[in-house]
Amino acid sequence: MNEQRLQAYYQLIESLLNCPNGEEPEILAANTELLDADFVQVVVAAAEHFAQQGEENTAEWLRNLATYLTTPETTPITQKDIETYGQFLIEILQAIAESNGNAEVIYPLLAANTNKLNNIFADLLRRWATNTLAETELDAAIDIARVIGNFSNLIQQLPLSNKANNTEIAITGYEIALTVYTRSAFPEKWAVTQNNLGIAYSQKILGDKAENLERALTAYSAALEVYTRSAFPENWAATQNNLGAAYSDRILGEPAYNIELAIAAFSVALEVYAHTAFPQQWAMTQYNLGNI
Repeated sequence: MNEQRLQAYYQLIESLLNCPNGEEPEILAANTELLDADFVQVVVAAAEHFAQQGEENTAEWLRNLATYLTTPETTPITQKDIETYGQFLIEILQAIAESNGNAEVIYPLLAANTNKLNNIFADLLRRWATNTLAETELDAAIDIARVIGNFSNLIQQLPLSNKANNTEIAITGYEIALTVYTRSAFPEKWAVTQNNLGIAYSQKILGDKAENLERALTAYSAALEVYTRSAFPENWAATQNNLGAAYSDRILGEPAYNIELAIAAFSVALEVYAHTAFPQQWAMTQYNLGNI
């Protein structure tokens, strides 16, 4: 995270701590673009700081906030939800199919329905896709997987919305696409979807962070089974960079060994990301390497 975003995190925490009791949900709702995995880490660090200062009440409040931000909602799904969300689901998938995933078409539609982008939508997307794909011929299934994969890409990058919910929906979409894009039948599509799934898990806010990172590492490693340096050098380098970032943040395993794995991944990515050919990627990877 850069210094500007870190300061935004601190300001949000300060606003939450100093606001009148009961206004916290409104403040969180107005700052959903900041509610990501990095913010949760900053909240946990702030809780530890206050605990060390003897301000245990503040520390406990911040710990509870971190738990709240990483705990999935469990709202029951009603028949009305199925009808309302189902209609929106079909509408958004049709719009993606007709516009070929044009963000200028899709983002206004998503922005007008952010109240529906939640765990209920993710659950119904999985149900609909599972039932539909089971009764669909291969050609039609490929089209559905393509549309859902495009949707996951779009919602993963949707600005000014609930990043936790968006990431859960994106993961659901990528996992659905992988039921069609098998490695044997569609190796390139399988690899790109595995890489995207790894990115989503690395950014996942809900659930156990250590487990999320392990799933990200598994997905990146799977993508590299197809993305070899000789066959797909740019994709190979990008995935190696993603792999290095995941190892940098890894919680499980021996820290020193994780650091060495991260260094190795960033270093091999630089074998393709030359300064002259890929200046931006070269600089990004050098920065990551310097940090680790």
